Amino acid sequence: MTQTHHGVDREQPWRDDEVMRGRVLVLTDNPIARAIETIATAVGHQVVVVPEDDGGPSLASLSVRAGDAVVLCDHDAPDAPAWLRDALASEASYVAMMASRRRAEGLLADLEAEHVPGLAKLHVPAGHDLGGKGPGEIALSVVAEIVAEAHGRPGGPMRGAR
Repeated sequence: MTQTHHGVDREQPWRDDEVMRGRVLVLTDNPIARAIETIATAVGHQVVVVPEDDGGPSLASLSVRAGDAVVLCDHDAPDAPAWLRDALASEASYVAMMASRRRAEGLLADLEAEHVPGLAKLHVPAGHDLGGKGPGEIALSVVAEIVAEAHGRPGGPMRGAR
């Protein structure tokens, strides 16, 4: 797509055409989940936040499909283990869980010992390593990882990328 600027046709660095994006399905409403909702919506994703972890809707009831991202924002939520296993077994393209690096190592070891399928698509801890600590910064790192994965990119700086 080109645009004219002072009579010169130039290629736009962005796209205006509609691109199919998967949904972002988030378990447990908290400040990070709300920030993910805001940022993911801004980049064109439909977001579903399941606010209560009280045996509410199962992941299967949301009809997960290829291209969808599933993000567990509370690893201590009672429904988190079932959601995680369902997400890994689903067609979701991206599955992530908020966790410390130490907690993530233990979780991965447990899931590997149980031979849980789909572990290759699990991102734990969730997000890119941006160094952020606040909910908005953490959410930005998660949405950046979702976008990078959707485009088959590793993420990281544009400077020096080829």
